[in-house]
Amino acid sequence: MRVVVQRGGRRGRRAGLAGVLWGAAELTVTVGVVVLLLVVHQVWWTNRQALAGAQEEVRELERRWTGPSGPSAPSGPSGPSAPSGPSGPASGGSDSAGAASGAGADRVPSVSGSRAPAPAKESAYGVLRIPRLGVVVPVAEGVDKRAVLDKGYAGHYLGTAQPGARGNFALAGHRNTHGEPFRYINRLRAGDELIVDVRGQRYTYVVGRTLAETGERDTGVIAPVPRSTVRPEYGYDEPGAYITLTTCTPEYTSKYRLVVWGTLKT
Repeated sequence: MRVVVQRGGRRGRRAGLAGVLWGAAELTVTVGVVVLLLVVHQVWWTNRQALAGAQEEVRELERRWTGPSGPSAPSGPSGPSAPSGPSGPASGGSDSAGAASGAGADRVPSVSGSRAPAPAKESAYGVLRIPRLGVVVPVAEGVDKRAVLDKGYAGHYLGTAQPGARGNFALAGHRNTHGEPFRYINRLRAGDELIVDVRGQRYTYVVGRTLAETGERDTGVIAPVPRSTVRPEYGYDEPGAYITLTTCTPEYTSKYRLVVWGTLKT
């Protein structure tokens, strides 16, 4: 009697290996699609969402300012003093991480200034215009990541000067994602204008100096007389009315800070 031997063991092992490889390929594709969607959401959708919201906030501020209870329009190169007012400069990068970003950057000491009341924390009260870059963005009180910066606003460091006042009107903004209002401030040059409107008053600052890279805890860049504590050859020596823009650098990171300074035009 002849016995027939089945030789399916090797084929079975091959089929099993093929199934494992196919499953791994499917998992890899699925993970890739999920990651791609997250990147699209973070880089594209948050920009559209924040930009649209910021633009609507600018329109709302301007409607309030031109309404029956407000002045007719911003006027003049400068106006009366506003209240003046650091932990390190807040992050404006893709993730706004670090002790100097978001809520941590709100903890800044106050300095002497006008007796006028400060704006409500985390509320938009002004508009920053950067003609060279085509930027028009709301200014809100504080630099909390979620409540201010992620809305596409420029955040005012608590405790620093208000627009038009002596001292340093210091702002933070995202460089990437969430409207990225400060993405191209590295392109600003000496002589470019930075215009701040606050309920019927217009304050025009002129860019004077830039600092391409400093540490996230460089508190000197937003001091009343701004001067880097990391790179002390950058900054100013005399009291005056300054503006400071801070954001992250390099792009899509929060490792360092990029700084632009200007002085009030008189």
